[in-house]
Amino acid sequence: QVRLVESGGGLVQAGGSLRLSCAASGRTFSSYVMGWFRQTPGKERAVLAIIYSSNSSTSYADSVKGRFTISRDNAKNMVYLQMVSLKPEDTAVYYCAATLRVRSASDYRVGDMNYWGKGTLVTVSS
Repeated sequence: QVRLVESGGGLVQAGGSLRLSCAASGRTFSSYVMGWFRQTPGKERAVLAIIYSSNSSTSYADSVKGRFTISRDNAKNMVYLQMVSLKPEDTAVYYCAATLRVRSASDYRVGDMNYWGKGTLVTVSS
């Protein structure tokens, strides 16, 4: 069982930066593939970034590639999403998720994730 708690959301101007954090419980955190997703009203939750336990492989959605960076600290049971050059269309609720399912990094979808946080709201003003 893994419990995930996101933090770091807030209001930021377009072009600004934010770093989201996800604190995970559980002694086997390092075994999990972690991901960040986001959802806006009326739209499906979508994957943004995936990171394997060893940090050796990451994957990003095209919409955030080059602007967002996922990282993890297994010693602290933490996952981060550094976001730069934020745009108004990045406004969404951002979710941290975990899974033991092993897939190609670019193939992960919402249905592949076993555990979810409650989300943190990011609002980017124009």
